[in-house]
Amino acid sequence: MTERLRREFSGQDEAGVLYGVGLGPGAPDLITLRAARLIEGAQVIAYPTLAGADSFARSIAADLIKDGTREIVMDVPMSVERQPAQDAYDKGAAEIAAALDAGHDVVCLCEGDPFFYGSFMYLFARLSENYRVEVVPGVTSITACAARAGMPLAARNERLTVLPGPLPEDELRARIAGAESVVIMKVGRHLAKIRAIIDDLGLTETAVYVERATLPQEVVLPLAEAPEKAPYFSMILLTKGADPWL
Repeated sequence: MTERLRREFSGQDEAGVLYGVGLGPGAPDLITLRAARLIEGAQVIAYPTLAGADSFARSIAADLIKDGTREIVMDVPMSVERQPAQDAYDKGAAEIAAALDAGHDVVCLCEGDPFFYGSFMYLFARLSENYRVEVVPGVTSITACAARAGMPLAARNERLTVLPGPLPEDELRARIAGAESVVIMKVGRHLAKIRAIIDDLGLTETAVYVERATLPQEVVLPLAEAPEKAPYFSMILLTKGADPWL
């Protein structure tokens, strides 16, 4: 029997609710009304940081966080090893569980959408069996980049393929070659590899490079004009047989 069921049968005080709140791609005015209402009313918020850096998620929602709100910070190490990150989520989940057991709702801030390449899914896996969890969707980076590039990605029966940039070169090549419209995420240090594959497939003219969509530092360029280096928050969009700039 799960802890939630034990609590219900024993008549113990009800635990708090965990909200996984999508914040969108970065512009604060793309936060949904539902997400904003939850953040403004939160007694406890949680969010990830990367290797001790400032939290991008918190910066998006900063103007909505009221004074006195308790903050649970989950610092995720920057490592190719999976275990350090898993340990960080274990620790964060334990802190969140303690707040929920005390009867406090917890609002977890998530860049983009919580269930689309979102770190919230790791907390969901750890906590959803024992606690009530509600997910508030957010604007995804894909739709934000497509909007900023003025580039429709799929219509009618067309297929959209989403690929992570760190995939091995052979797999990326095969998947791009067999796709109709393609979004390549997590470009970062993989830009040179991805650019070479797209060029070799003769698709450079239909590809668009976007970095930091919706933020003041936003860059939107044809892939042929993209910089040599790309940040983590960058993406390549391409459609076959169409000029994205028409």
